[in-house]
Amino acid sequence: MKKVLLIGCNGQMGRVVKAAIQQHPQLELVAGIDRHPGETTTFPIYQELTDVQENIDLVIDFSHHSMTNQVVDYCVSQQLPVVIATTGLSVEIIARIKEAGKEIPIFYSANMSLGVNALIKALQSIAPILEEDFQIEIIEKHHRNKKDAPSGTALLLADSINDVLAHEKDYIHGRTGNENENAMSEIGIHAVRGGSIPGEHTVIFAGEDELIELKHTALSRTIFANGALKAGLFLVVQPAGFYSMNELLSETLV
Repeated sequence: MKKVLLIGCNGQMGRVVKAAIQQHPQLELVAGIDRHPGETTTFPIYQELTDVQENIDLVIDFSHHSMTNQVVDYCVSQQLPVVIATTGLSVEIIARIKEAGKEIPIFYSANMSLGVNALIKALQSIAPILEEDFQIEIIEKHHRNKKDAPSGTALLLADSINDVLAHEKDYIHGRTGNENENAMSEIGIHAVRGGSIPGEHTVIFAGEDELIELKHTALSRTIFANGALKAGLFLVVQPAGFYSMNELLSETLV
């Protein structure tokens, strides 16, 4: 039984992850971190990482990007494996995560859904074939409370496509005005916010007289929690290193 510290345990995703851990036969939630620790629980909730007294085997972070550097520093100091599932991370923070991988096992993905990461593999298979003749647009939809736009997943999809193209494309975030060129050298990324949409991402390949759409729809937040737990169980048996869904999916396929 691996003992888990959950950061952001009282947030929207944190509560879903908490329930998933408490039902998992191989994991035990022994402590949490949250800015609002008032909720009654069967485990202690702290406001500061330095207050944690319990023995920890694994840290899972579903908090806010403003905490990520602090979380990484804490895990390095305590030599703890950590799954970073926070979105909206800057290039500098991601670089810090990769640097920490020299000292501890650390897992990061902008989207913890296994389905989204299977979608990425599909996109990388077809994008080079369509590159010269099809324009690429990404539409992402999320609930009204999501702060960052475009979503980390939309950027992950765009980056994954760009990684396999012969000529890297520029990102256009939304379109406005009367003189848009809509060049083949662009990937349009469009954000929709409203209601309680857990998450929907559509990648459109638009050619002359033909259209290909690949879409992933999250029907609940549970898929992200389950993916994070799979990542955690994968991570606790790994040596120091920076890990992503590529490694987890490769392990699943073995």
